[in-house]
Amino acid sequence: MELLLDNWTTVAALMVTGVFAGLLAGLLGVGGGIVIVPVLYFLFQSFGVSAETAMIVATATSLATIIPTSVSSIKAHRKKGNVDSSLLKAWWPYILIGVLAGSFLVTRISGHWFTLLFGVIATLSALNMLFRTNQSHIAEYLPGKAGQSLMASAIGFFSSMVGIGGGTLSVPMLTACKYPAHKAVGTAAAIGLLISLPGATTMLLLGQTPVDAPPGTFGLVNLIGFACIVPLTVLFAPLGAHLGSKLDSAMLKKVFAIVLCITGVRMLAQLVM
Repeated sequence: MELLLDNWTTVAALMVTGVFAGLLAGLLGVGGGIVIVPVLYFLFQSFGVSAETAMIVATATSLATIIPTSVSSIKAHRKKGNVDSSLLKAWWPYILIGVLAGSFLVTRISGHWFTLLFGVIATLSALNMLFRTNQSHIAEYLPGKAGQSLMASAIGFFSSMVGIGGGTLSVPMLTACKYPAHKAVGTAAAIGLLISLPGATTMLLLGQTPVDAPPGTFGLVNLIGFACIVPLTVLFAPLGAHLGSKLDSAMLKKVFAIVLCITGVRMLAQLVM
């Protein structure tokens, strides 16, 4: 409690992050990680944390927050029959291999590389939201076992290194192969748990806390951030979903995509400035 009181400005900012992430997750159906990572990245720097440390702590903390939120999301999607158990059964070993490799790299490599990777993924995701239609696809069905194992490994590997739950990559990959969109979203929630649990655990146990890490950081996970963000994300996601049913979600998604694109470009620009 004393730690929270001594860092009340940080706590307040983290709570706002949780509200923002929850509203956007419900309003637009986007994963929390794609919102939480850049917000924490710039927030931590505003409190004097180096850009390199800010990125790896933001990545690990984001993965930790995805664990409880993905559990509740899985329950909701399973009730609607939108979680593809057979796909998960085939994919989970490859996702796990990718996650363990990616999260181990986070504990060993400079955070600048992950900032670069997140900037690229965020920018491409934004362009995908802006220009890809629901009808566009590049294949009529999922590839064979070798192709799917490569897809699953890549999703686990890249998602764990930038702190996202997998939906950002798995949904466009699946729907590009004419996989039903509603099942892609539901299955992505389960993929998020497969990524976040081993990924966050690896970074918590194997990560060495940087000397300039924000207060409350253990390993690479900021526990104050986790405690502030998770309850508010869960609380405000239903409100976001309610607002989304009343507003023009297509237009809102385009606005978010533009903001996300600007954020990704800004993160990339910070690396070269």
